[in-house]
Amino acid sequence: MIVADPRNPEARAAALYGAWLCGTVLGTVGMSLHHKLCHALGGCFDLPHAETHAIMLPHTAAFNAAAAAAALAPAHALFGRDLGGGLYDFSAAIGAPRALRDLGLRETDLDRAADIAVQNPYWNPRPVERDGIRALLQRAWEGARPE
Repeated sequence: MIVADPRNPEARAAALYGAWLCGTVLGTVGMSLHHKLCHALGGCFDLPHAETHAIMLPHTAAFNAAAAAAALAPAHALFGRDLGGGLYDFSAAIGAPRALRDLGLRETDLDRAADIAVQNPYWNPRPVERDGIRALLQRAWEGARPE
């Protein structure tokens, strides 16, 4: 694994191929809550792109897990039945950031971020409602395990 041996050329090649596959997927699917939140956080609050995605993914996966169970089933093989929690644990294991506050987002910005996220929402398997989004953002800000 690249985290354990960052100079390993085979691990680096596999990571690069995985990144390419992820980019290819973005051209063939609809964007949903995850991208909407990350665009709002990055564009309106100047948060760094990759780190914001790393923090938000466990939370948005947990938010959508029940509504997109069939589509997310393959991910359970890697991260377990608790997809959000599994992604959160994986982030911790590789040293990825887990709290929006660590990127400089202020807690007072969470209401505005939630308001932005529910305006013109992207398609999402679960309804995008302000209270649910605000709670998701609070947990991501705190670095708490997704629910």
